[in-house]
Amino acid sequence: MGAAKWIGGFLGFITAGPLGALAGFILGSLFETGLDAVNGPEEYNNREYDDNSGRHQYAEYQRQRSYEGQRNSFLFSMLTLSAYIIRADGKVMHSEMEVVRQFLRQNFGEIAVQQGENIIRRLFDHQKQVGAAQFRSTISSACAQIAQNMDYSQRLQLVNFLVVIAQADGSVHQKEIEAITEVSKYLGITTEDLNAMLNLRDGAISLEAAYKVLGITKDATDEEVKAAYRKMALKHHPDRVATLGDDVKRAAEVKFKEINDAKDKIYKARGL
Repeated sequence: MGAAKWIGGFLGFITAGPLGALAGFILGSLFETGLDAVNGPEEYNNREYDDNSGRHQYAEYQRQRSYEGQRNSFLFSMLTLSAYIIRADGKVMHSEMEVVRQFLRQNFGEIAVQQGENIIRRLFDHQKQVGAAQFRSTISSACAQIAQNMDYSQRLQLVNFLVVIAQADGSVHQKEIEAITEVSKYLGITTEDLNAMLNLRDGAISLEAAYKVLGITKDATDEEVKAAYRKMALKHHPDRVATLGDDVKRAAEVKFKEINDAKDKIYKARGL
């Protein structure tokens, strides 16, 4: 499949558990490369670092390995959960696959478009082979693994992408809402945060939706509005996913702008 240019090197926590099993099936020989990378080059593991240069090289190697592990685990988790949501209503919509392509193109580059789509389609095939019930059980276990290894802000970014996919065709099917709610629960995402994401859409939103984005009602006081915004901004600040790479951070910045737009709409209506 040639995914090594996008997902490759050290694979992080997805080398084990239910995601590891999926990665082994989907990524094939690439997964074996990742497993080899867990042990690290012999020159790093078996030598003594008795000078500053050697210690610096080893520290840089460890830093790069940590970065690769976090990023690759996030990307593969994102594609795995996307495949589950896309088929939640029993069909694969062209509009849903197109939003995946656009998201990959805009945030990760052209290489990611074909490779990401190939991974998702192989996940579709895998779901057909094992059956919907077994695949759902795998997703449940995978979410538990993700929750143990990713911080809350990274999990929020995963769910936000799933919401964007579900909204791609202009309406959200009830089965998709149920699947996203299910995944969010397994990931430990609060109902409040999920509802806020479900009310975010590309483009202008109503004043009523703006209040829902901040998790408050129109009866909230000005101080409660400000506090709700600060809380939401802290959770979704792009810097919280910066360790996953500039492209993931850029994707988070889009959502952060939507949160700020919701705040601005409320502030304007209240004259704040």
